[in-house]
Amino acid sequence: MSKLQGAWIWYELMTSDPAGAKAFYEAVVGWHVTPGTEPPMFYGFVANADGGMTGGLMPLTSEMTEGGARPAWLGYIGVDDVDATVAAVTGKGGRVYMPATDIPDVGRIAMVTDCCGAPFYIMTPSGTGESTAFSPDTLGRCAWNELGAGDQAAAIAFYTELFGWGLPEPMDMGPMGSYQFIDHEGVTLGAIMRNPPQSPMPHWNHYFRVADIAIAAAAVAAHGGQVVNGPHQVPTGDYIVQGVDPQGAFFCLVGARAG
Repeated sequence: MSKLQGAWIWYELMTSDPAGAKAFYEAVVGWHVTPGTEPPMFYGFVANADGGMTGGLMPLTSEMTEGGARPAWLGYIGVDDVDATVAAVTGKGGRVYMPATDIPDVGRIAMVTDCCGAPFYIMTPSGTGESTAFSPDTLGRCAWNELGAGDQAAAIAFYTELFGWGLPEPMDMGPMGSYQFIDHEGVTLGAIMRNPPQSPMPHWNHYFRVADIAIAAAAVAAHGGQVVNGPHQVPTGDYIVQGVDPQGAFFCLVGARAG
């Protein structure tokens, strides 16, 4: 994906226990999480066997938890101009959780919500290299981005107007409504659907690719997490798992099932 505006470029876990989260995801996904700074400002970088990066791991501070933050995965969408995008977000009914901020040697970022309350980051990176954090067929990378929207039609309008995402033909899910695929420069990014009734709030799910979904699901249970959905097969032929890590962050996996 050569165009920055609208590309998913980074994924970040906010966690109450960086060391515990590092051990869990290394066992489940096969990542190697390396600290980027010394405690107490620990920031882990999620690396893969091929040297590519998927994202980062950030500790929740007491100030963040007092403000209502909880362990969670959040994605970063690339933009050409963070400040202009923040203004566009608020103009379309979104909110700003963290104002536009410069991170030395990283870029300019802001945390916002869409029109229905789903949080995500926007970022203009300082480097010129192309991100491989979203790479659907590459082990350890994000393979699918799925929004459970509070108002599906409003969310589709919000994101397509903001990022120029395309809308391939949707999939009919019967009583659950349509599963509206989204794409960027001809590459399918994921989909926007109605938020399921059991979900407490609108949110993005980011599915990370594993080599074998059954092995990964077994590792979730063996290392203190919980599988809450799956493994079950999706139309692509892959299998998915949704779960909760030992610190309480919801996560999703996708992969083949051997045997």
